[in-house]
Amino acid sequence: QVQLVESGGGLVQAGGSPRLSCAASGSTLNSYVMGWFRQAPGREREFVAAISRGGGSSDTADSVKGRFTISRDNAKNTVYLQMNSLKPEDTAVYYCAAAPTSSYYYKPRVRDAYNYWGQGTQVTVSS
Repeated sequence: QVQLVESGGGLVQAGGSPRLSCAASGSTLNSYVMGWFRQAPGREREFVAAISRGGGSSDTADSVKGRFTISRDNAKNTVYLQMNSLKPEDTAVYYCAAAPTSSYYYKPRVRDAYNYWGQGTQVTVSS
């Protein structure tokens, strides 16, 4: 069982560069693919980024490609989402998710592929 806790959200001005963190407990993360999703009011939860269990490869949604970067530090049991050049449309609750895997290449974009979720952290971008 993995427990995930996100942090680093808040009110940010457009163009800002906050970094979200997702700290895990209950299990080491090196056997899990990790993902970030977000959900804006009235919208479905959508994929943002995913990183393979070893951190050797990642996948990023087109809407944030070139602005957001996912990374992980398995020694610290933590995953990060560096967000740059924020826009008001990035306003959402951001969720961290984990899925156990034996593959070093698996990076799903589908919500149902992930077994464990954090409680989310609100990011509000003001114009």
